[in-house]
Amino acid sequence: MGDDSEWMKLSVDQKCEHKLWKARVNGYEEALKLFQKIEDEKSPEWSKYLGLIKKFVTDSNAVAQLKGLEAALAYVENAHVAGKTTGEVISGVVNKVFNQPKARAKELGIDICLMYIEIEKGEPVQEELLKGLDNKNPKIIVACIETLRKALSEFGSKIISLKPIIKVLPKLFESREKAVRDEAKLLAVEIYRWIRDALRPPLQNINSVQLKELEEEWVKLPSAAPKQTRFLRSQQELKAKFEQQQAAGGDADGGGDDGDEIVPQVDAYELLEAVEILSKLPKDFYDKIEAKKWQERKEALEAVEMLVKNPKLETGDYADLVKALKKVVGKDTNVMLVALAAKCLAGLATGLRKKFGQYAGQVVPTILEKFKEKKPQVVQALQEAIDAIFLTTTLQNISEDILAVMDNKNPTIKQQTSLFIARSFRHCTPSTLPKSLLKPFCAALLKHISDSAPEVRDAAFEALGTALKVVGEKAVNPFLADVDKLKLDRIKECAEKVELACGKNTGGAPDKKECRPAAGKTPVLSGAAGDKDTKDTSAKPGPPKKAPGAKSGGPPKKGKPAVAAGAGGAGTKGKKGSETKEIFEPELSIEVCEERASAVLPASCIQQLDSGNWKERLACMEEFQKAVELMERSEMPCQALARMLAKKPGWKETNFQVMQMKLHIVALIAQKGNFSKTSAQIVLDGLVDKIGDVKCGSNAKEAMTAIAEACLLPWTAEQVMSMAFSQKNPKNQSETLNWLSNAIKEFGFSGLNVKAFISNVKTALAATNPAVRTAAITLLGVMYLYVGPPLRMFFEDEKPALLSQIDAEFEKMQGQTAPAPTRGTSRPSGGSGDDGDEGEEQDDVGNDVVDLLPRTEISDKITAELVSKIGDKNWKIRKEGLDEVTSIINDAKFIQPNIGELPAALKCRLNDSNKILVQQTLSILQQLAVAMGPNIRQHVKNLGIPIITVLGDSKNNVRSAALATVNAWTEQTGMKEWLEGEDLSEELKKENPFLRQELLGWLADKLPTLRSVPSDLLLCVPHLYSCLEDRNGDVRKKAQDALPFFMMHLGFEKMAKATGKLKPTSKDQVLAMLEKAKAVMPAKPAAPAKATSRVGGGGAAPAKFQSASAPAEESGSSTMEPKIDPKKAKAGGAASKAKGTQGKKVPSKPNLKEEDDKSGPIFIIVPNGKEQRMKDEKGLKVLKWNFTTPRDEYIEQLKTQMSTCVARWLQDEMFHTDFQHHNKALAVMVEHLEIEKDGVISCLDLILKWLTLRFFDTNTSVLMKALEYLKLLFTLLSQEEYHLTENEASSFIPYLILKVGEPKDVIRKDVRAILNRMCLIYPASKMFTFIMEGTKSKNSKQRAECLEELGCLVESYGMNVCQPTPGKALKEMATHIGDRDNTVRNAALNTIVTVYNVHGDQVFKLIGNLSEKDMSMLEERIKRSAKRPAAAPARQTEERPQRAQSTNANASILRKGPAEEISSKLNQARNMNVHSETTHIVPREFQLDLDEIENDNGTVRCEMPALVQHKLDDIFEPVLIPEPKIRAVSPHFDDMHSNTASTINFVISQVASGDINTSIQALAQIDEVLRQEDKAEAMSGHIDQFLIATFMQLRLIYNTHMADEKLDKDEIVKLYSCIIGNMISLFQMESLAREASTGVLKDLMHGLITLMLDSRVEDLEEGQQVIRSVNLLVVKVLEKSDQTNILSALLVLLQDSLLATASSPKFSELVMKCLWRMVRLLPENINSINLDRILLDIHIFMKVFPKEKLKQCKSEFPIRTLKTLLHTLCKLKGPKILDHLTMIENKNESELEAHLCRVMKHSMDQTGSKTDKDTEKGASRIDEKASKAKVNDILAEIFKKIGSKENTKEGLAELYEYKKKYSDADIEPFLKNSSQFFQSYVERGLRLIEMEREGKGRIPSSTGISPQTEVTCVPTSTNTVSSSIGNTNGEEVGPSVYLERLKILRQRCGLDNAKQEDRPPLTSLLSKPAAPTVASSTDMLHSKLSQLRESREHYQHLDLDSNQTHSSGIGTTTSSSSSTAANIDDLKKRLERIKSSRK
Repeated sequence: MGDDSEWMKLSVDQKCEHKLWKARVNGYEEALKLFQKIEDEKSPEWSKYLGLIKKFVTDSNAVAQLKGLEAALAYVENAHVAGKTTGEVISGVVNKVFNQPKARAKELGIDICLMYIEIEKGEPVQEELLKGLDNKNPKIIVACIETLRKALSEFGSKIISLKPIIKVLPKLFESREKAVRDEAKLLAVEIYRWIRDALRPPLQNINSVQLKELEEEWVKLPSAAPKQTRFLRSQQELKAKFEQQQAAGGDADGGGDDGDEIVPQVDAYELLEAVEILSKLPKDFYDKIEAKKWQERKEALEAVEMLVKNPKLETGDYADLVKALKKVVGKDTNVMLVALAAKCLAGLATGLRKKFGQYAGQVVPTILEKFKEKKPQVVQALQEAIDAIFLTTTLQNISEDILAVMDNKNPTIKQQTSLFIARSFRHCTPSTLPKSLLKPFCAALLKHISDSAPEVRDAAFEALGTALKVVGEKAVNPFLADVDKLKLDRIKECAEKVELACGKNTGGAPDKKECRPAAGKTPVLSGAAGDKDTKDTSAKPGPPKKAPGAKSGGPPKKGKPAVAAGAGGAGTKGKKGSETKEIFEPELSIEVCEERASAVLPASCIQQLDSGNWKERLACMEEFQKAVELMERSEMPCQALARMLAKKPGWKETNFQVMQMKLHIVALIAQKGNFSKTSAQIVLDGLVDKIGDVKCGSNAKEAMTAIAEACLLPWTAEQVMSMAFSQKNPKNQSETLNWLSNAIKEFGFSGLNVKAFISNVKTALAATNPAVRTAAITLLGVMYLYVGPPLRMFFEDEKPALLSQIDAEFEKMQGQTAPAPTRGTSRPSGGSGDDGDEGEEQDDVGNDVVDLLPRTEISDKITAELVSKIGDKNWKIRKEGLDEVTSIINDAKFIQPNIGELPAALKCRLNDSNKILVQQTLSILQQLAVAMGPNIRQHVKNLGIPIITVLGDSKNNVRSAALATVNAWTEQTGMKEWLEGEDLSEELKKENPFLRQELLGWLADKLPTLRSVPSDLLLCVPHLYSCLEDRNGDVRKKAQDALPFFMMHLGFEKMAKATGKLKPTSKDQVLAMLEKAKAVMPAKPAAPAKATSRVGGGGAAPAKFQSASAPAEESGSSTMEPKIDPKKAKAGGAASKAKGTQGKKVPSKPNLKEEDDKSGPIFIIVPNGKEQRMKDEKGLKVLKWNFTTPRDEYIEQLKTQMSTCVARWLQDEMFHTDFQHHNKALAVMVEHLEIEKDGVISCLDLILKWLTLRFFDTNTSVLMKALEYLKLLFTLLSQEEYHLTENEASSFIPYLILKVGEPKDVIRKDVRAILNRMCLIYPASKMFTFIMEGTKSKNSKQRAECLEELGCLVESYGMNVCQPTPGKALKEMATHIGDRDNTVRNAALNTIVTVYNVHGDQVFKLIGNLSEKDMSMLEERIKRSAKRPAAAPARQTEERPQRAQSTNANASILRKGPAEEISSKLNQARNMNVHSETTHIVPREFQLDLDEIENDNGTVRCEMPALVQHKLDDIFEPVLIPEPKIRAVSPHFDDMHSNTASTINFVISQVASGDINTSIQALAQIDEVLRQEDKAEAMSGHIDQFLIATFMQLRLIYNTHMADEKLDKDEIVKLYSCIIGNMISLFQMESLAREASTGVLKDLMHGLITLMLDSRVEDLEEGQQVIRSVNLLVVKVLEKSDQTNILSALLVLLQDSLLATASSPKFSELVMKCLWRMVRLLPENINSINLDRILLDIHIFMKVFPKEKLKQCKSEFPIRTLKTLLHTLCKLKGPKILDHLTMIENKNESELEAHLCRVMKHSMDQTGSKTDKDTEKGASRIDEKASKAKVNDILAEIFKKIGSKENTKEGLAELYEYKKKYSDADIEPFLKNSSQFFQSYVERGLRLIEMEREGKGRIPSSTGISPQTEVTCVPTSTNTVSSSIGNTNGEEVGPSVYLERLKILRQRCGLDNAKQEDRPPLTSLLSKPAAPTVASSTDMLHSKLSQLRESREHYQHLDLDSNQTHSSGIGTTTSSSSSTAANIDDLKKRLERIKSSRK
């Protein structure tokens, strides 16, 4: 024993390591207790045991090991650091526990493994278990399999990765041990449960008997999707949801949905092992495949066929194999072999999936051509092959090939191609089938629907139908504009039959066809036909069913113009088929024309048309014009009228007046009638003839423009150009070219035929007349705006002199953006095209231009000879080959995508040993990208990725050439193709430092500009992490730079999750870096930015073209910069390459010197420097600071100007290419702001200019910093009384105003704050002009914000601020009332209402005429605002100078306040008050100048007592207002100066004010207190009072304000915002939140839930936002309040809401949702909750609502909620719960105790512990068991009695007694077999007895009187009811205290007797006075109210209106509440009279 005593003294951790096993056992036991006791999971105690836990589980003594395992399990469950021990502990468990004979040891081992998985360590656990499967001991293997199975069963396949398990399964099935095989079988069944058939392919090779057994087991499995039942720590929400469902009995629907969410779809392909087949090809394969004998070729193909049957193939270089197979398909004469080769291709495509994509482009054309074969088996094989290939690539990539075949003469090819298109479309989604792709397909298919062969037509219909189904009618209709109705119906009919591939798995083996996720499309039609259709085309692509349908008749329409119509802005913008003009109308004979014209023209007019007298002709024209002007569109015979005009003398008219008129009429007809191309052809010749005429030219141009609008510009332009150049008149030619230049700007470029123009322009350039040449060059300039640099290529062979002129013109156009088309878009019915459409259209235009460039086919020039040259051994010959390729591409300029064998040849040259050739190849590839345009994307995989490999070259110049090439490619292709698949991650995996740093730099450059990326980017992350730890410093730096951009797309969570596989040391480092990156992570670029940055909003010049420019070319784009410098995008297009490098070199000076530099001033004062700069700008010596996006020359100029007056090192930071340096520069500038005031002012113009550059940066953090600096800067300037110069203002304000339209709220607010401050240093009237300019922006947010700002200016400075005159300014503002954007409309209305408030009715005069709709909106808004003009304008102007400065100072301080959370509404509110009530400016803490108040009110205070008494004596004799009331308050008032509390009381009293502004102001003051932590404590002790005031205000809004028609609802939203903002601030501070008492919380929750359900709020403009905020607030209240109080409040609220008849079921439902949330929080809060109180509340609830009554509720939720709550409490507290019933006096009054016992018993039974720890409970259980035996006999006896007539009463009484005694007795079986009537009789009887016994006289519910009148917010109910019945409440302060206080107060008011008399009637209102409800806050209210009212009366000299008294909390009263209400009314009346008498 001596020994024992030694170790007993040791500490627990030492015992655990002791060599004596007994000591260890004791140590483990104590450790277990300790682990269960430590509450803080991060306690340092845990760390002591980190190294010991492994020893716990591997203890050599079996007894000790068991105890050790228990302790270890507790440790893992509770310790925060347990995760660090995963590997060693699990390995210990596997090797030392799973081999133990004791079952308990194995159980604990498995539990430990599962617990590690639960704490997020699934991967290491799985790794160790899989290692265990290789152990020699079968016991260990079995245990490991069992653990994996359990883990999968509980956590599901999302958490347990199945791939590695499935890999080892076959091996387990081969084990010699039966136990292992059996366990493996169970595991396979479990896996099948989760992934179903995806498990079949991996197991296809196991023993057939085993497979059969498995199949049998699989069949037995339920078909329902399995669910995760155990959850990770991070999945607690999911867990709660699951438990809730369980509690709610998991209804089937909910279950189904969740299942989908939880169980990921597993693709069998992912689980398979890839097989390498290239090495297994027969050695002589390539010879055999070329053999003469077909049998040999067949053998070779069969060998391949066998190999490609493997469902998943290893990646490799399949180019040669594909080439060989392609040759067989294309050239072999034996059709059987063609079919066989096609099968091989299909197998390859299926096995390689995406990796086959690079070969798709080579094979598709060959297969399509081969469809000419008629034999079904060949056709079927080809279909299967092309379908499989389609799934490996995208439609975009092979579209060119498909379209090329569509024009083939062979009908079978056409038919099969159309069918293939149809099948392909099924796999598309609206996003993968954009307009640009759909357009050429539709054009080609439309030709086919008019084909002579019926099968071609049918196939085309099917394809078009499928397209219609996939993208919807809106997208397809523009392309079907001129399809006749029959055909259109046929297309729609086909669309209905189509079943999309992703709706259903379409049968067939799952690896045959992989469904692409199609944006959740499901088949709309699943009838038999639809099904068959899909099965045919998808599963076994045989000849698909032809869609039935009538043969289409009708003449074939012209395809080309239709497409043009679709492409033209006019065609697409909302024109539906019927509206689009028919292209031609039949030509009418002259007789018909005359007849039709005479029907609409006066007879005299027709006679005088060819009169010899010009005056008569002129008169005739005038009549003609009048007639045309009055004609309706439908009645106008355009062609007839045109013919009349052309009638002799027609266009040969000699009198210019007549001619002018004639031309004008042509324009009118074209504008007003349905003008067809036929009519146009009649007049165009004449127009072109007259266009050069000096007098008539302008009219001719006007007419041409009108025709272009009617018949679309592309057609008109083509006609006009060909006519002009077919005649010799140079004037006409030059004017036609000028007209066209102008027309292109007006109509946009879409649909124009570039080829035709170019030939005409070349003719013009060769003209002798200089005017024609000049006009041609101007036209080229305009075209350049749209087409970009590629245009120049067509003119490279012109004479140098001419070329230099063209270049000069292009130079002029550089940096300009194409204007937005103003014509051709407005014809269709009113603006049906919405904003979104426009965006798409702009993209379209881009693609059009690309399509229009004529492309040359060069595949025939890429001969076998050339290819062999490129691959020659001799480098000189290789070079010759490459030179040839260069010249081929140069000659062709633009080429078609088919370039034969060239890609493979060039690819080999990229790794040529001769670096010069590598560089030459790169330059060819760069050329190729420009020449091929976007079509180059199909070569990305086979040529683009190899270029990236070159980035790893050791030579710098090779690398930079490769980077330039990659950039040239990405400009054409976009980034998607590059990021898809594993190629990039494979490159990054290579450990080449050059490759890594270049590639990461490139990604860091490209990723920030993308809006979305393919999910494959995630594959790069592991390699990115290894780069973060690379040996090479540059690689590490680049990896760190790229980190934020990866995170921007993938999100922090995914990135952090990916660190799971790193070593622990690496993981911590990487996570730290991730945290840093998270801080600087930029936001994704916003969608619209793309269009605006590209084209300045005009959206015509596509990015592709700007990018195609040569590297030196400067483009106006800041997002897609075509330059090589990778940093460019970040610098916002700032520095060119040279500068970038220069910028980088600067910082590498010796460090010491640099440090010295930084110590001096940052701004150097240069005398007269600023003045000189201004002079230079005025004298145009330097560029004026004016641009849409900053060009390099501006940046250069600013740099030069700064070099003299800004410290060198700061300048380097300011102009660095990396945004982080800009942040540093701003930080330095902020630091030096105060110290160097003079320096700042001397360089102010430069600083402001530099800041405008920052506004063009995409990085949010820089922008925020810049705005922060500006706020400080302008505050400083206003203190220094500095005034901005005109120059500074004009070069800064317009750019600041751009930012007011920023999508981010925070930024907009900051900008508004800055604009406000600027008015202090720059005249508001001048600001007004700039802001007015801002309202013209295309950005609706900017327009709205500018309008609001204008309103603020007018409100602060009066009408004089409006420039140039108030009238003009107002007219301009009023135009925005009709804006299409809702927020702009509102802003405009509000601004004009503001002006109206300042200026009165004169506003209407100033505005002038408004459309009826706009005017009515304005009048309505003015009516709603219901404010009168504030003051006469004259008075304002006098006051202005003194007031402007001060008010604004206040305004700016106010605006600074809590701008972040409480929406800008609050700021406006405060501002408004600043202007309207100068007494209440609140910039400081509370700003109550009490002295002033005293002085002001002194006199009033003296008179007041006398006045009050005098009046009241007259009027109310019986009731004396007691004098003491006033005297009692005086001392309180005098203390006020020192006493903050009383100030707060007063402010709180104002919160409940009936005047919205007063209330908002009070809230603003409280908000300022709450927001400053040091001051927030002042609110302590006032929380209840504040909350009462708040919900009084909520009630007031609900009952009064919302119903008030006159009130502007914006005011209410403003008030709601303030209230909610305040509450959120309050409930974020736990210390204050916990002060709220139960009653107050109950009423608060009541108010908030009522607000959430208020449908009137939802209808408000910002109602949704209000409701969202309330939601957030409710969550805060639930989390932060005192948990006992809030739980109690919710229970009482639920009880009340269920009792109240008026309460909506939705209300109760929301209360229950809150309770569920509380239940979820219980595990964390259980220890801080006063359970006794909660159980008392539940007891009361169950007393009011016994089980039977709850079951009668319409909804089953209340009973479930209660059960869940009790169940959770029992689970958390265990048997101890029964000790908490102390506060319940009579436990038998409710079923609570019985229910708790039942739950405890159930849970005890479940845990299987049969030991009775609690003797008392044990006894009760034995008792129950004994009674169970007799139960049936006794009950049978009782029911017999009830059944007999005589003893029925006695029977019921016995049954009641029995039920009471055995509360959980089950009488269900006895009632089940009886009739419904008997059952209800028994229940009714029992209820009656219960009432009699308990003497409660409860009213039976059948009478329909609700047992308790509830206080809801419906005005008719009474708020005083609940207040009068406070019963002991379990709160610290019992209501009795308040009642006492209330009594005293009432006596003071002389009201006590009345109250006494009232009590009986009041209590009788309640059916059950004994049920203690929570003392509603109204009790406290009365005591608080008196204080509030007293303080208020002094402040407001009793100036209370009825509203305010009402809002002070004496809720709306009705006759139903007895005479208390009457008394309150009396009080009100008195106060009214006092008021009136004072007046």
